Amino acid sequence: MNMLWKYALPALLGIAVVAAWQGAVRALAVPVYLVPAPSDVWAAFLGDAPSLLASLWATLEVTLIAFACALVGGVALAVLFSQSRTVEAMLYPYAIVLQVTPVVAVAPLLLIWVGYDHVERALVLIAFLVAFFPILSNTTLGLKSTDHNLVDLLRLYGAGRWQILWRLKGPTALPYLLGGAKIAGGLALIGAVVAEMVAGSGTATGLGWRIVEAGNRLEIAKMFAELTLLALLGIAIFATLSAVEHAALRHWHESVLKKDG
Repeated sequence: MNMLWKYALPALLGIAVVAAWQGAVRALAVPVYLVPAPSDVWAAFLGDAPSLLASLWATLEVTLIAFACALVGGVALAVLFSQSRTVEAMLYPYAIVLQVTPVVAVAPLLLIWVGYDHVERALVLIAFLVAFFPILSNTTLGLKSTDHNLVDLLRLYGAGRWQILWRLKGPTALPYLLGGAKIAGGLALIGAVVAEMVAGSGTATGLGWRIVEAGNRLEIAKMFAELTLLALLGIAIFATLSAVEHAALRHWHESVLKKDG
């Protein structure tokens, strides 16, 4: 019952907000080009559903590829950092530079370098840069958080460097990695949308460019429909990664055991 109520409360609040929004727009006769009513947004979606869903899939594809690359690259580099402090000292500052540099400023340059003939690669690269650092930093922190006494104990029993990594440091870092992955999933979506917006007309079919296009044409109801699709996609990504986290940690980690209890 508590779990049902936990999910029912946000749903009830959402329904109340949508109902109030619908009533206020109709009562105040707000023009649709300023604030469309939810019914106008739904009508705009139904009127162009196949095209919008195709654009949603294009954005999702870029997001998933970028997230997968960020996951593999971030974990691999974090493992390398854990094995060599020299490599970490050399490379970590550059990873920070990539993180703090605004992607909007870098995106046009990357598009020029990659070329508009391969715009999909540029979109993936931009989204990858946004999603990469949370996985790298969280996994690195997790690997460093291993109990040094346990590390010394395994060494005393003759365990090698990679055995310690696999049997001790890896499980210790897993909750940190999964937490970073939940952040990176949303950031990969943001990076994909920003990249599509920067790419420009005729070169991107995702929802990012469709939002720009709808805004230029003052099709505000369609813009709201596209924003709603993006929000739902972000929720789905977060929920999926949360489910993966729960499945991976539910039998042994305190963060999940307390919730289940």
